Amino acid sequence: MEAREVLDLYRKMLLIRRFEERILETFLQGKVAGSMFHLCVGQEAVAVGVCAQLAEGDLLTSNHRGHGHMLARGGDPKRMMAEVFGKVTGYCRGKGGSMHIADLSLGHLGANGVVGGGIPIATGAALACSLRASRSIVACFFGDGAVNEGIFHESLNIASIWKLPVIYVCENNLYALSTQMEHTHAVPVHARAAAYGIPGMSVDGMDVMAVRDAAAAAIDRARSGGGPTLLECRTYRFYGHGRGDPSPYRTRAEEEEWKKRCPVAHLRSQSLSQGIVTEEELSRIDAEISGILDEAVRYADTSEYLPREEITTDVYV
Repeated sequence: MEAREVLDLYRKMLLIRRFEERILETFLQGKVAGSMFHLCVGQEAVAVGVCAQLAEGDLLTSNHRGHGHMLARGGDPKRMMAEVFGKVTGYCRGKGGSMHIADLSLGHLGANGVVGGGIPIATGAALACSLRASRSIVACFFGDGAVNEGIFHESLNIASIWKLPVIYVCENNLYALSTQMEHTHAVPVHARAAAYGIPGMSVDGMDVMAVRDAAAAAIDRARSGGGPTLLECRTYRFYGHGRGDPSPYRTRAEEEEWKKRCPVAHLRSQSLSQGIVTEEELSRIDAEISGILDEAVRYADTSEYLPREEITTDVYV
């Protein structure tokens, strides 16, 4: 591993972590309306590991727990914060909120509040890439709960038949809201790929380097015309499903065991112990991220709400 790459991965994971923590902080201060924020604290390695392998022109679709995907792809923290605050300077002029941030200029086709809703969109986008004979690929992020949606199976089937350039990335955090996957999945997520004749890979989603390497292989296969791959990343959300979920279905012991495997802390300690980076370099990044988020909160806090006369614009029926 080169120092520059490690520092970039660390910077992006820490930005996601601190962004999510800052959203919670501002909510508790009464600056953010609503209460259903799906924080991705603990899952940073999946978004960063996959997006690190995407090239310019590649696309992605996200889900309800999607702040990390946007930031990992290069999203603007100020515009994201403003969107969460419901301000007109946000990505969707304050109309989308936490679950519907998108930026087509980055190839980010949008987050989606519907479980599994991004899967057919990604598959359609991959078909477009194929028909245009471009070298672009699509990364599709979703949770383990989406795997039991019918559209998951329809999409993988047609993507396999047509060898579409898409990688299906399942962020398996073990719970579909409050239901343990052991009660709803007959086989491991990655094993479902066999039914469609495509590779199924399972990787430690708490290790950004492991995710990066697995994503690289899947992306290379898709870009070279080999078709889709199902990538299961085993990870864990450190908070409840949403702001109002105290996670009574999980034991505190389980939560503490997973927190010991924190992906941000793991990369930090690993890179320091191997002499790849220095404490000073990482501390500079810590200070840099703090400044970025201070500015993002100021930007969102001082921005205006959407004018009343624009409430019904951009609404299609």
